[in-house]
Amino acid sequence: MVPNVGSTVAQRVTQGRTATSMQEGATVTLDCVYETSWSAYYIFWYKHLPNGEIVFLIRQDSYSPIAKNGRYSTNLQKAAKFITLTISSLRLEDSAKYFCALYEHTVFEVIVKAEQKPQSSIRESPP
Repeated sequence: MVPNVGSTVAQRVTQGRTATSMQEGATVTLDCVYETSWSAYYIFWYKHLPNGEIVFLIRQDSYSPIAKNGRYSTNLQKAAKFITLTISSLRLEDSAKYFCALYEHTVFEVIVKAEQKPQSSIRESPP
């Protein structure tokens, strides 16, 4: 059994704005403050629709200051541990709850991913 070494790592994600109302066509910016002791991580933004469906919007890695996916863009301020999500050209279907999530690479996950594959499944890349 491999111990879950990463289970003692604390993380916290806090969002500032609790509710907002905007006109169609406008631009809105949402913020998220997070805590982590890791240097490599991802922040994901999702929207939670009224019907219960959760929709992935965009992913930001800790090595890039910005990401863009259609009308969604992020701006990461790594030193401040702060990220924003900007939604441009708002549409009626953008009405939802938005949230950010932090994913860290833990020691346990690195150990699991580093397991050796059976020899039969290893093949060389072409030169």
